[in-house]
Amino acid sequence: MKNNFKTRFVFYLIGLFIMTLGVAMSVKSNLGVSPVSSIPYTITCIFGIEMGKATILFHIFLVLLQIVLLRKNFKLKSVLQIAVGVVFGYFTTFCNSLFAPLPTPENLIIRILMVLISTVLVAIGIFFYLPSDIVPLAGEGAMQAVSDITGIKFSKVKVGFDSTMVIISLISCLSVLHKLGSVGIGTVIAALLVGTEFGILNTRFGSYRDRLFGYKKVAVDIDGEPA
Repeated sequence: MKNNFKTRFVFYLIGLFIMTLGVAMSVKSNLGVSPVSSIPYTITCIFGIEMGKATILFHIFLVLLQIVLLRKNFKLKSVLQIAVGVVFGYFTTFCNSLFAPLPTPENLIIRILMVLISTVLVAIGIFFYLPSDIVPLAGEGAMQAVSDITGIKFSKVKVGFDSTMVIISLISCLSVLHKLGSVGIGTVIAALLVGTEFGILNTRFGSYRDRLFGYKKVAVDIDGEPA
């Protein structure tokens, strides 16, 4: 039984905000962003659209994709993913503005350290966002839709989805900008570490969070991570 909706909703928003802090820090490192943010950042790099707005556009596209894939099985409440995308987009704009006045470091070690910190922030965000069980991000919804219609396990769909976003971003940036753009060593680091860090947080502190949320027993699978 799930209780404490107000508490879960507050930590849901906190989780989304912390995730965007991590995204903003990865952008500032200029070493590439995580797979989940690669396409919005690619849109920013190529078309000059502010990243928060690009994030909102991408979430709308992903909801439309779900409608095309699921057709009659699409649930009207899933449209709320657009609202979540708008919140996530504005959080992204705000967090990027926090880092904007800071100079981009030239030292590679500092930049890699920023990427590492960003992965921890994203993992912490997921730690609060995912178990809150409010409304999933559109990326997670699209992956679930693909899993539902194909019968492929969600975890495998996620790997394919993330890989596809990175490949599209890489090809787009190389073709138009003639440089890596949104993809780099930071993308690889995020792909490797975020899931592991979330797992560690969930193992060590998940029971405390679940009691705070009013859950008697909750099993959170990293396969459900948003990205």
